[in-house]
Formats: sequence, C-alpha cells, structure tokens
Amino acid sequence: MKLRYWTGSLGLLLASGGIAAQSDTERFIDRLEGSSSAIAMQIWDWAEVGYQEELSSALLAQTLADAGFSIDKGVADIPTAFVASAGSGTPVIALLAEYDALPGITQTASATRDERSDRIAGHACGHHLLGTGSVAAALALKDWLQRTGTQGTVRLYGTPAEEGGSGKVYMVRAGLFDDVDAVLAWHPSSRNSTSVTTSLANRSAKFRFYGRSAHAAAAPEKARSALDGVEAFNYMVNLMREHVPQETRIHYVITEGGKAPNVVPDFAEVFYYVRHPDAENVRQIWERVDAAALGAAAGTGTRVEAEIIHGNLPLLPNRVLANVMHAQLQALGGVSYSAEEQAYAEQIHGSLYQPSLSLGDEQTVMPMKPENNPGSTDVGDVSWTVPTIELETATWVPGTSAHSWQAIAAGGTSIGIKGMQLAAKTMALTAQALYSDPTIVAKAKSELAEARGPDYVYAPLLGDREPPLDYRR
Repeated sequence: MKLRYWTGSLGLLLASGGIAAQSDTERFIDRLEGSSSAIAMQIWDWAEVGYQEELSSALLAQTLADAGFSIDKGVADIPTAFVASAGSGTPVIALLAEYDALPGITQTASATRDERSDRIAGHACGHHLLGTGSVAAALALKDWLQRTGTQGTVRLYGTPAEEGGSGKVYMVRAGLFDDVDAVLAWHPSSRNSTSVTTSLANRSAKFRFYGRSAHAAAAPEKARSALDGVEAFNYMVNLMREHVPQETRIHYVITEGGKAPNVVPDFAEVFYYVRHPDAENVRQIWERVDAAALGAAAGTGTRVEAEIIHGNLPLLPNRVLANVMHAQLQALGGVSYSAEEQAYAEQIHGSLYQPSLSLGDEQTVMPMKPENNPGSTDVGDVSWTVPTIELETATWVPGTSAHSWQAIAAGGTSIGIKGMQLAAKTMALTAQALYSDPTIVAKAKSELAEARGPDYVYAPLLGDREPPLDYRR
C-alpha cells in the first residue's frame, strides 16, 4: 500500500487496502474505503472552522441522502447542523459526526513542519476523519438493518463547532436526542482504546471593556483605558487562582487591546475559559470571575459586558456500553503500518516532545480503565441525556498530541484512514450488538439514571443564549 500525502488536490487520493474483513459489515466498510478516503481528505483540505463548515456539512449530508437517509438540515437554529435517519422503530442508535477545524494552525501532510499559506485552520483534532468515519458506520448499519430485516433506527447527527462552539449542547437543548436509546461516538487519537474517561466541565465568555479615547500623551486625564480594565481583570483572576479548587483550569487570551500606543483604547476584549470536573464548581467559580470583571471596570472607570460563548458538561461514561464496544475493538485489533508508513511514522515520532507512547502501540488495544481527561467536549451534554460511549483509534502516530501539526499531517495520510476505518467498524459492530439484544440498552439506561440521581434536571452551562454562529469570524 502506497503512503500518499494529501496536498490539496482531489487527484491524490489514498489507495485502499488492508486485511480482508470477516463479516459482511466489515466488508461493506472496506468497500467504502475509497469513497470515505476521498470525503475525509476533501474535508481535511477545506479545513472549515466552527459554524462555518458549509461545504463539509453539505458533503456528509449529501453522502447520506444519496444512500437513502432522510435528512433534516439546519436543526437547532444552526445552518451547518443536520440529522440523518434510516430504518424504523426502536431502538434508536445515534452516531455523532464532527467536521470543524482548528484556527491558527496549518500543515501539509509532510512529516516535517510545513505550514500552508492558503489556509487559516487545520484539522489538528482529526474531525475530518471523525465525521467521515461515523458516516461510514451509519451507511453500514443501514445496509445491515435492511439486509437482516432487523427493527431499529440509525441516526447520524451532524454536529458543528465542537471546538469551543458547543454545537451539540444546542442540539441537546432543542430536544433532538430525547428519543435516542444510545449514542456511539469516537475520536481520532494516537492509540486504540474504549473510553471510560471523564472530562472537565467548561464555560467560556468574551469580556468586553468600554472606555474613552484620548491622546495618550497630550490628554491622558480625559481618557479611560479599556485595556486597563482588561489588565486589571486579568490580574484579579490570576490572584484568584490560589483560592480555587486545585482541579480548576482557567485560561485567557486578549483578543483586542488597541491599535496604537499613543491612542488610549476605548475598547478591549479578553476571552476566558473556566474548567473543573464538576459543573456546579464551574458555576460558582464563574460568579467570582464575573465579580472580578465588574470590580476591574469600576476601578478603571470603564464599563464591561460579558457574552457567554460556550459551556459543556463533563463526560459521563457508561460502563455497560463500554464493555460491549471494548469487546468489538479487541476482536478487531489495532492497525498495522506498511513499510512506507513506518518510515513516515518514525520521522513524525522523532519530532514529538516527550511522546507518551512508542511506535508499535498502534497495533494494540489499550486496557479499558477509568481516566480523567483534562480536556472538555460537548459530547458531555449528550452523555448526561442518553447513554453514551466513545472510543479512540490510532489515526495519528503513537504519542502525538491533539491540536498539533503532527496530528494534521498524519491525518492527511493513509495512517489516518486506517484508524478511521477501524473506528467505523467498531461502532457498526457495537450498534449491531445493541439492536440484537435490547437488554443491553435497558441496562445502559438504568446505569445512566443511577449516575444522574433521582433529582437530575438538565441545565446547560451556556444558559439560554442562541448559537454563536460568528464566534470564529
């Protein structure tokens, strides 16, 4: 199998290959590999950021429509969100598809650092593979339901803006998951594992300070600096770090601070994230952050407004579903590199800073064990609404970090495609097990109910705001 690097031309598609599958479903997904590769690499090339994934969303939705899925576009007041359905009756098994890229990082498929000047974003989290792999699994499940006469509905949720836009939260809030029995998801990674991890709850907002401009040297007494408000706010929050629970994470970036030193800025903006394993702790810490912003504005003679951008609940893993998915992943095994892929992987691995995994780990399936993920995801809100399980597959060279140029690079080669194919097969086979044994879904629902508690009421951390469709503009 040739390792071909994707450089932006549809003519350079990945060659298909791999070991012959042992089931009709695996063979079906293998037959899709050529078209799946083309779709994934087209989305990789487009690299559209959150809520602006018009082309990527349309391509995935059309692929499903062409296969006979019914499509509901623009759901939850999000133009690039959609729901695709096939089959009938229960259980309703849902798959999640993401397709947004990360701004501020670009890379070709080269094994050495090679930024792209024609793009402002890159798929450093592998969402081009994520969306396409889920679509492949959905197509295989539709085929299986029809071929076997099994009752059940398969749904593919096209979910935009996972990277800081909380697209799924608006879909949960709109009730789009209310009749779903189980959700199967996956994420690109540098290893193969079934995730029984938790994550951090997360809320973000843009704090906008408004002051009064004047000549910084000739008339400073007539000015009130919006940038002073931002800096005073940041200082107060940094002091607060000593007095929050140790699991807390607070990060910020000044997105606007003025244009010229001799003009006192009348507008400045800072973008904040607050994370903690517990959503209620995030809410309490956020009240103190809000108070610091008001205090900074009062102390600098400015005015401040805050716009909540996104909010995610922590992941709530489901052990019942995890056991089923892990069994399927173990049976399928990991991925194997060709000689060319191995040489490429060695070059990538040599560029990593303190890699946590070794070459060869892509061939294995990691033991299933509870972990605490220091990141955040809008899959969290889904997992508190419907029994949900997620797996990772080795779409990147072992030890690669998400949000890195190395992740973009490997995701643009056959290495990424091999991991995507493994994920599609694992999800499809897991779903077949759920359709075939309704007691599994019942047990998964009981586990979710017990974990949430009898008094649980869903309350999104982003409140009642509308989707921030322009947050990446």
